Amino acid sequence: MCGIFCITTKIKKDAPARVLEGLKGLEYRGYDSWGIATLSPDSDSTLIDKETGRLTDVETDLVGDVAIGHTRWATHGGVTKENAHPHTSCDGTIAVVHNGIIDNFQELKEKLLEEGHEFKSETDSEVIPHLLENHDFMTVFNMLSGLNAVIALNKNTKEIWAAKTGSPLVVGFGEDENYLASDASALLPLTKRVYFLHDSEAVRITADSVTLFDLETGNKKEIQTTTLEGDVSDAALIGYDHYLIKEVSEQPSVIRAIIQDGREDIERLARVIKRSYGTFFVGCGTAANAGLAGVYMFSRIARRHVNLATGSEFKYLIDFVTRGSLVIALSQSGETIDTIESVKAAKKNGATIASIVNVPQSTLFRLADTRMLLRAGPEKCVLATKSYMAKLSIMYLLAHELIGEYEKANEFLQEVALEVEDFISGARHEQVKALADKLSDKEDLYLIGRGPSFADALEGALKIKEVTYIHAEGFAGGELKHGSIALIEEGTPVVVFAPYDETYDGIISNAMEVKARGAYVIGISPKNHDVFDEHIKVKDIMHASNLVNIVPMQLLSYYMALNRGCDPDKPRNLAKSVTVR
Repeated sequence: MCGIFCITTKIKKDAPARVLEGLKGLEYRGYDSWGIATLSPDSDSTLIDKETGRLTDVETDLVGDVAIGHTRWATHGGVTKENAHPHTSCDGTIAVVHNGIIDNFQELKEKLLEEGHEFKSETDSEVIPHLLENHDFMTVFNMLSGLNAVIALNKNTKEIWAAKTGSPLVVGFGEDENYLASDASALLPLTKRVYFLHDSEAVRITADSVTLFDLETGNKKEIQTTTLEGDVSDAALIGYDHYLIKEVSEQPSVIRAIIQDGREDIERLARVIKRSYGTFFVGCGTAANAGLAGVYMFSRIARRHVNLATGSEFKYLIDFVTRGSLVIALSQSGETIDTIESVKAAKKNGATIASIVNVPQSTLFRLADTRMLLRAGPEKCVLATKSYMAKLSIMYLLAHELIGEYEKANEFLQEVALEVEDFISGARHEQVKALADKLSDKEDLYLIGRGPSFADALEGALKIKEVTYIHAEGFAGGELKHGSIALIEEGTPVVVFAPYDETYDGIISNAMEVKARGAYVIGISPKNHDVFDEHIKVKDIMHASNLVNIVPMQLLSYYMALNRGCDPDKPRNLAKSVTVR
């Protein structure tokens, strides 16, 4: 979670203002509060500017040639100015920003209180600047339990120190200035030459030098930089009001990018799958829903069994994983901490690791023995849309590659891209927008599907919950009568995914059951049916149908959010990259 951005420069005294702009580009990682620290020759301590709330129209009066900044997703302590980062030492000479959770902070805090240190916040993070009053940076970082990224600015040395275990940090290299960020995309306006810190590494940064250290030994290490790909304009709104609708609209081009450039990666990963003795998809949230869709695809198309586990739970099932097992980690950011922990546990048991992620050089990318990029481009909206479509496209191609029918899958995916394009740009888009007007004041919404469409029901419900705050649930259609049908009342909206496949008759029967109890039934299907109160027509593309069926729910979520006055890009309590347990 949390966004971190830092600059140290010889060029101008505008480091705080530039850090603020950098934080605005990282606000999707956390937007409960923000803060900046800088140095001034006229002050005996670091200067702090911090506040609760969003960064949209914020400016700062601070000036200086070095600054560290933070935008917070609250973990320990409420959303208050006191809990906003940076936090400082007793004398104010040390300022710290932090991403992660310090598992042993209570023990450390009690000892510091006994020594006479005074605390101003409820956060775990505040122990760090107090510890730094008596110990060097690497010693302090090694005292912290848990998965953390820490950045410290010292008034006396005028250096930025940083270290990480788990949470991401990227160093950027400029001319007479250097940078640090929690996400490489934030560095693109400034530089493309970067270094991704590995776990148990520390770095000391000045305007003209970057020195890398091994946290365990304290020894210096050689830095091997990487060149970032992409362009700043890739992440710009350009003609759209929100990133959510922009990224939904980009899905056809994402599918085509995978078709055009992904063949070699698909072939390589398919070979690894064929050699494995037990394959597991692991992911969280949308990635887990994509994994469930993949389980059905592998069964239907390739006649191959794949296990699915959510990232936060897989580590408790790790005894099943042995040498010869294959664990395929699914993640947009490649920094999902629950998935990372599970992957590390599987790796210890001897499993081969594959990753399907959107961010090159991310933690899951580096941990993997075999890796594939989603090729979705920057996804700035907290809600995952085009990365979900990319995962489904890749697994669809993988399943066909396993049986030697890649070209056939390729042709069907071309159809998917055309259908999604037509849906987004045509009359059906307006139909969904009108439907949003009918549903926006509802308190509950349910979605049902069978087979692969069960995954769409779960993902559609997640989109509604994330961005509209309406209670939404997805169910396997056949499970309704085992308890959940008790939730249906007169007028309750129920979305029914009814592709024209082996699940059709069963899901139509379920639709009739909820209709008999007063439900307002919305059918997403290639063909209309008398049971539907509203029919949203989608093209029948056989085993690829669930790729097109999710698009109406993505659009519905967007317009319902607007109608309810919700921010489509930054829903409450959420952040794009989940880097804490």
